[in-house]
Amino acid sequence: MGAYIFRRLLLIIPTLIGIMLINFTLVQFVPGGPVEQAIARIQGGGDVFEGFAGNGNDAGATEVTAGAETYVGARGLPPEFIAELEKEFGFDKPPVERFFNMMWNYMRFDFGESYFRSISVIELIKEKLPVSITLGLWSTLIAYLVSIPLGIRKAVKDGTSFDTWTSGAIIAAYAIPGFLFAILLLVLFAGGSYWQIFPLRGLTSDNFDQLSPLGKVADYFWHIALPVLASTISAFATLTLLTKNSFLDEIKKHYVMTARAKGLAESRVLYGHVFRNAMLIVIAGFPAVFIGVFFGQSLLIETIFSLDGLGRLGFEAAVARDYPIVFGTLFIFALMGLVVGIISDLMYVLVDPRIDFERREG
Repeated sequence: MGAYIFRRLLLIIPTLIGIMLINFTLVQFVPGGPVEQAIARIQGGGDVFEGFAGNGNDAGATEVTAGAETYVGARGLPPEFIAELEKEFGFDKPPVERFFNMMWNYMRFDFGESYFRSISVIELIKEKLPVSITLGLWSTLIAYLVSIPLGIRKAVKDGTSFDTWTSGAIIAAYAIPGFLFAILLLVLFAGGSYWQIFPLRGLTSDNFDQLSPLGKVADYFWHIALPVLASTISAFATLTLLTKNSFLDEIKKHYVMTARAKGLAESRVLYGHVFRNAMLIVIAGFPAVFIGVFFGQSLLIETIFSLDGLGRLGFEAAVARDYPIVFGTLFIFALMGLVVGIISDLMYVLVDPRIDFERREG
């Protein structure tokens, strides 16, 4: 197992390089880069992309060329000033050199400084990470705590009225997009049109520091209740059906019939024999569930509930073309996804020691 993990760890490096290279290459063809963003800010203009939609004869769309780049909307700024901006952002170097410099720094976890926020990327990530971790961990934990017992119950009661109406509820939950469910929760329970039960924004209250330890815990859960519930709904539906189908498949196997024929209690059959085998596929889905909740819905949920997390940070950085933040968060997201995949394999072995990845690879 040690050799297998070592090989997986080594594969992280080329995988990360491939992910970063694809995204770095795509970015080279996207208009409205950091230099044009800086020019728009200096000129006090609006969105930098207005220059691309406007008339080419507009006086405000004068082009200034510095080196190999043409910047729409520079409005007569001296070429020397444009060249200085390029140098400040590192665009005076060829793309290949910029990419390898970036990867060398990232491998040492040096993500540089934001173009427009005057703060290091790592400090920004540390500041926003607690919000995203809160949503990801609690949503995944609740999804598993609810879905596994419910899925087992549905497998045992397969074909009964309980299985029928819970399946209907699960399908309805799966069909509702997380962001629409979040808006519904706001309207119903956060003062939208009905009850003001939960707060509208933030992870804590303004007087959080003045609360007692128990009060701080209560305040924290009071604030995260709605966003976590909105993040959990789709994962909950998927996991429940996955657990049910996995148990149904195992229950029909001969070793279960043999255990029952020997007179073992049903609970002993389910949790002593079936559970270990049935949970393998559920555990295999853990990385997808965690990464999906942590990254996939983070932007919309954080925006709706005014939570300042990594999803919102990445979106704002992409709009502003703040490339150190864009690529820094992408690198960390990709690294976390790859590491979680290795952890999933370790959980496989923990649940069923008979699995030997090294032998299977051989």
